[in-house]
Amino acid sequence: MRVVLQRVSRAEVRVGDRVTGHIGRGFLLLVGFTHDDGEAALVWMADKVIGLRLFADAEDKMNLALADVGGALLVVSQFTLYGDAVKGRRPSFIDAARPETAVPLYERFVTLLRERVDRVETGEFGAMMDVDLVNDGPVTLLLER
Repeated sequence: MRVVLQRVSRAEVRVGDRVTGHIGRGFLLLVGFTHDDGEAALVWMADKVIGLRLFADAEDKMNLALADVGGALLVVSQFTLYGDAVKGRRPSFIDAARPETAVPLYERFVTLLRERVDRVETGEFGAMMDVDLVNDGPVTLLLER
């Protein structure tokens, strides 16, 4: 499982003209799954995302977690996180989980996050999405399990 986490002051995802999710302060999560991901990886990642202290405290140190600042999550599926461009010029996506595997993993991950955070918005799995965001920092992390 791979997650690109971006700390944002706002983010929105659209499918065509329809907004499927939008948040103010929080994290935008681009999430990709591979074939052997399972419950343990999902739980670990949910706990990791929620526990990261990436927001500034009164002394301007990254010392506050999402809950400390009343932050939200926007979760967007991103199979291209498993793109392999080592050979050639066109990436291979052989390591990305197929939809029949990835959809249940994505849905379970969103459920785990919703059990931990008051506001979790999403994109639409498999759709062509436009993601608009304003980075806060910017702060961007690549998390993998």
